Amino acid sequence: MKKTTPMALAILIAASGPLFAQDSVDAITQKFESEKAAALVAYLEKNPEAKDRADGLSALLNSYLILEETEKIPPIIEEAYEASDKQDPQRIFQQMVAPMMQIAKNGGNKDRALAFFEKVRADFAKHPASKNVGEALDQMEGQLNQIGVGDTMEIAFTSTAGEEIDLAKMKGKVVLVDFWATWCGPCIAEMPNVIKAHNELNEKGFEVIGISLDQDKAALEKFIADNKMPWPQYFDGKGWQNEISGKFGISSIPATFLIGKDGKIIATNLRGAALEEAVTAELGK
Repeated sequence: MKKTTPMALAILIAASGPLFAQDSVDAITQKFESEKAAALVAYLEKNPEAKDRADGLSALLNSYLILEETEKIPPIIEEAYEASDKQDPQRIFQQMVAPMMQIAKNGGNKDRALAFFEKVRADFAKHPASKNVGEALDQMEGQLNQIGVGDTMEIAFTSTAGEEIDLAKMKGKVVLVDFWATWCGPCIAEMPNVIKAHNELNEKGFEVIGISLDQDKAALEKFIADNKMPWPQYFDGKGWQNEISGKFGISSIPATFLIGKDGKIIATNLRGAALEEAVTAELGK
């Protein structure tokens, strides 16, 4: 091969014009990624049965991630997943699950991400790593389901006393949903304020629902009786794997959500006198 001299190289650079006239590395990268993505799309459309289709989809996904064209990514992830070898959960998580999660967290289609996670869970149900896959997906689903002011909570369960509880049927009342445990020091320290607010405002329309992350039911029931806590409690004995707390991505306790008369969250993690003040204000509306 003939060696290119410095002068010849300079001529080539000058002749290339706009290619080397970009004003930044980012601009050059964006230009080439856009061209690469377009070429990959054309190839995949022309060769739907290509043996290297999985590689093409993976390359296209990477280009869209670089270009931050997030609206195009979910369908590519789904198709790449279908075409992938489902024997390597680590690769699946790195290249597909993680990007889908990030897009959903940044305001993408949460329901689409959750549906994708459930498919991954089902596909790996018999894999040796199924337990780890399930736990990782549980955490991601919990993060996507984290809620705040203005959101609604869907909670229905049979209490430790055998009472059927459905938050959806409590509209018109003000409800405190309290995630707690008898082994949680801050929870116990705050409990007198919850008891006081309940005792003073229950007849006016204030209710409390407890979601216990305890594993010892006897200890829970003794604490409830000793402290005269008459409100319903959810208990499944799973500790941090509690099904309701996992559903809402609860990663620390106490965690409280004050539900207004319209069924929407109006405040979170109120402490001390602030709880009674907020309840009183909402009841007065």
